[in-house]
Formats: sequence, structure tokens, C-alpha cells
Amino acid sequence: MRTVNKVILIGNVTRDALVKETEWGKKIAMFSLATNRYYKTLDGQNKSEVEFHNCVAWGPLAEKAEQFVTKGKLIYIEGRLKTRVIEKDGGDKFYKTEIVIGNMIFLNKKSDFEDAGASDDFSDLDNDDMF
Repeated sequence: MRTVNKVILIGNVTRDALVKETEWGKKIAMFSLATNRYYKTLDGQNKSEVEFHNCVAWGPLAEKAEQFVTKGKLIYIEGRLKTRVIEKDGGDKFYKTEIVIGNMIFLNKKSDFEDAGASDDFSDLDNDDMF
């Protein structure tokens, strides 16, 4: 039976992208995205709840993130969930779930990007072979 691992989010960047280069020379960008969930309580009060998502972009998408992903920007991302096991000194393990981005579209006003000469659609960039 086939399975599906797909994430689609629209949210605001909570911190500028942190970009590093791997030992193989590929760029990796990491940032977090905030989304909100709105709901009504049993007594009729409107509430909201924020969720923070760890995002990772590789290769050409990491380069675009380095240029344009800054705190407060509204972006659309598509990707897949990836959970890493990180072992600390002393043997303690913790799990970090991230969204590996395959498609990223900037949703802010076009004028926010015109100074940098950017297009807001990076859907032609493929991340499938990056991770």
C-alpha cells in the first residue's frame, strides 16, 4: 500500500534563515515558521493557538532562503516531514521533526522583493535529491 508524507503551510517566518554549508559543499538553510489555529471554546470564546515549525531547505532553495527569508515574511511552503534522532553527550536522545522544503513561494507584496530582483515563485527548484 502506498503512503503519503506531504506538508503544506502558510505562515510567518519567526527568525532569519540560518545558512550553512555541508562538508559536500551543499547549502542548507534552517528557519522556523509560525502558523495559527483559530477555534471556539465550549463556552463560545474565540481562541487562537500558535504552532512553530522547523523548516529546512537544501541547495538552490537554501540559496533563495538565504537571500529572502527574513523574520516576518509570509511564505507558502510544501515539503515532507523528516524526524532526526539527535544524541547528546551522556547518551540522551531527543527527536527533532522538521519540514524538508520542496517548494517555496513568497506571499508578501512584490515591492518587498523588487529591490533584490527576485521572483516570488521558486517552484521550479527541486529538493528531492538533496536529503
